[in-house]
Amino acid sequence: MKTLTILLALLAMNTFAQQNLAKVISIEPVSKVWSGHPVGFDFKIHKDTIFIAFYDDNRQMTIVSKPLDKQEWSVKKLPTSVGWDSHNYITFTFDDQDHIHLSGNMHCCKLIYFRSEKPMDIESLTQVTAMTGELENRCTYPQFMRGPSNELIFHYRDGGSGNGNEIYNVYDLETKTWSRLLDKPLSDGQGDMNAYFCGPVLGPDGWFHLAWVWRDTPSCDTNHNLSYMRSKDLRNWETVTGTKVDLPITLKTEGLIVQPSERSKSGLINMGITIGFDNNSQPVITYHMYDEKGFSQIYNARWENNKWNRVPSTNWDRRWDFTGGGSVPCVARGSKITTTEDKALQQTVTFSGWKSETWKLDQNTLKPIEKIKPPQKDKLPPEWSRIKGDHKDLRRMTRGCFHEESNTHYLLRWETLPSNRDRPRPEPHPNPSTLELWKVQGNI
Repeated sequence: MKTLTILLALLAMNTFAQQNLAKVISIEPVSKVWSGHPVGFDFKIHKDTIFIAFYDDNRQMTIVSKPLDKQEWSVKKLPTSVGWDSHNYITFTFDDQDHIHLSGNMHCCKLIYFRSEKPMDIESLTQVTAMTGELENRCTYPQFMRGPSNELIFHYRDGGSGNGNEIYNVYDLETKTWSRLLDKPLSDGQGDMNAYFCGPVLGPDGWFHLAWVWRDTPSCDTNHNLSYMRSKDLRNWETVTGTKVDLPITLKTEGLIVQPSERSKSGLINMGITIGFDNNSQPVITYHMYDEKGFSQIYNARWENNKWNRVPSTNWDRRWDFTGGGSVPCVARGSKITTTEDKALQQTVTFSGWKSETWKLDQNTLKPIEKIKPPQKDKLPPEWSRIKGDHKDLRRMTRGCFHEESNTHYLLRWETLPSNRDRPRPEPHPNPSTLELWKVQGNI
């Protein structure tokens, strides 16, 4: 594939003369990709080599790679293809010997996992049919992460929505084998529910923080009882007060509930949870819930004076009324709490199609005190936002990586139809879109 280098002169002189416009170095077509429904691709730069995993125009899982200073891509087709399920994202990582570990295309199905036999070599990716060989027939939500000693960890849900357990494995570099990090599941819905997790998130205090809601059925309106616990080593867990937690956790485990709620129609939803930290490194849990009038609101919760202080960050007068199964677009969302230069807190709250605002919050009370403008960033040219496909409902999808050594942003761009709750769409389907790699410099 040849790089389509975009020079300053070719973008018109007055384009780059405008203030706050990012400098586009190049736009490169990578591959034609499936555009019938959204599903997550993965993208990383590792040791000055680009790796991109995606579903091609035939829906086949594919990974490509190339050094930053080269033109030609190496391409590896993997023996699995996506259907219509937007849960079936792809994720990959590297171990300390630079071998690639890749998983994806799973929603309540047998484990799909590949490992490279050579460092950083996609051609040597080989399917590994089992990690431990147990509880690997109904896998969903694969995630790679690093543990407290930088060990490689893989976790996933075993079971279905409303009836599943969270499983954690740890990788041994010497033997190249996986074993259980925990001798029991982290959570157990006891056949009645399952936990949808946010995290674990490693905080500035050195603790791993974990928040979740319980969900009774595949219908998204049956989320309830926002909960929290923490750990130093991902093996031994405790409540916010330091009381040891016996695993697996259940709804009846004491000391974990942050926001009690009814078991349906409370406004809690699993995709609406984030974990941030205040200026004292205290975790702040952000979530979405209905207020006493039935309107959607964003809340922030922090442990204070031996109780959870739950503070609304919005005062909206409308309701996002969600129900049913399948992949649900998130309409109401609050970003994780971050700190400002003057030691206040800030948060962006969004109700899709209506309002998006950034607020300064009081460090002591968590209450919104001032609407602020987000830091001004460089804009990308109109070509970035313009839909190029011929279907009226196509949407732009993006992923990004920043390469510190060259002070350069590498951005992926492709187009797809919006979520269809994981249901097939009738033909004709939209033509495959072009997965593009943009190389950009500036504050974006």
